[in-house]
Amino acid sequence: MNASVNESGDYSGTVPADCAGLRLDAALARMYPEHSRSRLQAWLKAGLIRLDGAAGDAKRKVLGGERIDFRAVPPAPIFAAAEDIALSIVFEDDDLIVIDKPAGLVVHPGNGNESGTLMNALLHHAPQLAAVARAGIVHRLDKETSGLLVVAKTLPAQTDLVRQLQARTVKRHYLALALGRVERDGSVDAPIGRHPVQRVKMAVVRGGKDARTHYHVVERFERATLLECRLETGRTHQIRVHLASIGHPLAGDPVYGKARSGDSRLDAFRRQALHAWQLALRHPRSGAELAWEAPLPADFSTLLDILRAGNTS
Repeated sequence: MNASVNESGDYSGTVPADCAGLRLDAALARMYPEHSRSRLQAWLKAGLIRLDGAAGDAKRKVLGGERIDFRAVPPAPIFAAAEDIALSIVFEDDDLIVIDKPAGLVVHPGNGNESGTLMNALLHHAPQLAAVARAGIVHRLDKETSGLLVVAKTLPAQTDLVRQLQARTVKRHYLALALGRVERDGSVDAPIGRHPVQRVKMAVVRGGKDARTHYHVVERFERATLLECRLETGRTHQIRVHLASIGHPLAGDPVYGKARSGDSRLDAFRRQALHAWQLALRHPRSGAELAWEAPLPADFSTLLDILRAGNTS
């Protein structure tokens, strides 16, 4: 493929013959894999990509041989401030940062959380992330969920990780303490969307986004079951919603859990008992398969020890 880019981010190239018959946006995605298809479509819509000197139409089919010219537009500026917040870094290289996020740390700034977030910490740790959309964050963990989360340090790495997530090849395993006795391994395949009445909650709803959670029984207690959950999709609050939908909400979950479990040791836990335990993915540059594990945090581990000891309330 005849394509080049200069230091200013100006791209020029010729549509290769093997793209003949593709829509322009699909051809561009194949020619420039460092940019997401949605990003290229936005540049096409804004008239920033020229096809033989004229504004390109995303739906136009290419023949091969057409000239492509455009300038890569940097992502919208990030207005979050860099803050010196300690991070537990499990892995870091020129492309990735893998973090063991503690419970209580919000991932993105938002209403009521303008500072003190993971994004603020990342911008201090790696200031170049200000030039990457969402400071390189490609997936989230709820505020009170602990565990592993990957961040991209460059736009190409971010695009590749998003594609891996979309292809469902990123492996994410969680440890979850569910209320009640779960008798056997199983799966929940149920769509998730906004709760029809309580808009701050998610729920299993008709017409929601497809969502699948697989769970394996690790250990049983009198009034709770430790599960290993594997996500096939990554919907908001997915594990919490899916387990609650089958009558086994997470211990300590203030949104989807029961008011009382009947066990004061479980009721005293101050957050949802959910930990992102394992993460595996393909390195965006080398293609190597990488995997990490994060041990249970002290509060979760202590609760399990108490339950194992059979302490009475």
